[in-house]
Amino acid sequence: MSAAPATLTWFARHELTLAWRDMLAMMTGGSKARGVGLAIFLSIVIIVMHLLAYGVVARWAADGVQSDAQSLVMLTGTGMLFWTVMLSQALEAVTRVYYGRSDLDLILSSPASSRRLFAVRTGAVALTNVAFTGLLASPLINMLALFDGQRWLAAYGVIIAMGAISTALSVGITMLLFRLVGPRRTRFISQIVAAIIGAGFVIGIQAAAILYYGNFSRFSLFQSQAIIDAAPGIDSSLWLPAKAAMGDTQSLLIMLAIGCGALVLAIAISASSYARLAISAAGLNHIASQRRPSPRAFRPASQRHVLRLKEWRLLQRDPWLLSQTLMQILYLVPPGLLLWMNFGDVAGAFVVAVPVLVMAAGQLAGGLAWLAISGEDAHDLVVTAPVSPRTVLIAKIEAVLAVIGVIMAPLLVLMALSSPRMALITALCAALSAGSATAIQLWFRVVAKRSMFRRRQVASRAATVSEAFASIMWAGTGALLAAGSELAIAPAVIAVLVIVLAKLISPRRR
Repeated sequence: MSAAPATLTWFARHELTLAWRDMLAMMTGGSKARGVGLAIFLSIVIIVMHLLAYGVVARWAADGVQSDAQSLVMLTGTGMLFWTVMLSQALEAVTRVYYGRSDLDLILSSPASSRRLFAVRTGAVALTNVAFTGLLASPLINMLALFDGQRWLAAYGVIIAMGAISTALSVGITMLLFRLVGPRRTRFISQIVAAIIGAGFVIGIQAAAILYYGNFSRFSLFQSQAIIDAAPGIDSSLWLPAKAAMGDTQSLLIMLAIGCGALVLAIAISASSYARLAISAAGLNHIASQRRPSPRAFRPASQRHVLRLKEWRLLQRDPWLLSQTLMQILYLVPPGLLLWMNFGDVAGAFVVAVPVLVMAAGQLAGGLAWLAISGEDAHDLVVTAPVSPRTVLIAKIEAVLAVIGVIMAPLLVLMALSSPRMALITALCAALSAGSATAIQLWFRVVAKRSMFRRRQVASRAATVSEAFASIMWAGTGALLAAGSELAIAPAVIAVLVIVLAKLISPRRR
């Protein structure tokens, strides 16, 4: 029996259908063969993650985890790492509730209740957030339950409560931004806030570990006696989530009540204004440009220079670029701080910082290369222009690598002041990593809209794996070169083989 139109059940079924189609498109690209391969790949990943979790918690949980200050600090700190990621993802998803979804105009123009629609879509954000975090945390929870009893399964209830709280806070932040800065700037600022929230706690913990211990280890900070001594007493409400995760029924019920209550309250307060704000946000796409003429006089330039300017301008105007790249850029802060604190010490600091910078260069290049090469909204216009395809591709590649160079330049200069050799190693490996990612995106390029950025891996799993593996190998090469090891040739050779293999298996083009 089907649900009556415009009811909560009907909207929930509609959202569930759209989410299922979106997930299938994102994960398999509509191919059954890819679906089977993805299932096998995910099974392997799950097994590997549980093995890694076994190595992390086996010794800690072998004798039983007690509700002492040390355990509560460790659990609370680790939980905060997960929760900041949840809040970041929820904030971006709630923002997309207002600015995204092509069926919004149709539903809002119907007699259906916009309040019900908002309630269902906000609930869908919370459910998706909980499911994603639950999958990430499941290896640790399952291993703790295996070694220290089923009481640890209550941690899944804590994830549900924290997911509801993060969604409620995201709704509140979005509504506040709409009120303070208006719909035109809310999307831009919310992406910045989401990236800062998602990376801020991790960066802060790493910065504290660097300042006090001289390394990146977050767990060394959580286990430090100074932090344990400065923590409040065991009876403090600060430890409520940790106690709930350890199986305390009363704490778990309180967490669930707080989370569900906050989410219901946020929906009740914000639902009445959803239609008005969503329409105002959607109307931004139809507002005529109000840009003032540039005061700069026109200057003749080469085709490649004009094309580079075009790519940089498109990247600058991309409405979701910040959410796609800013968090990766923020993760460069801890390596920079480590280099600053260990200025003049060419031993340990560079061995840690070099591979991080090389990996970041590869990841950023892969995302920007997809936007420039495949995510071309004016593809028909470009291919019909009186410019050779080779010139267009070269300009796109130059534009991407120039952006990576600008981002990496300050850190490379800081390294060069301390050790020109380490700066040269980092620059070389970062260039190879960025170049490899760009080349792989070029070989596996597809014509797609920029709004499909989150699905760019669907084009080819081989491209995704090749890009990641090549970046890892170049990062390993940089780390071994920084350590002065002759074994650096091994990961470099593997990286070259990965690139050659990616070229061989790339689609043939006429």
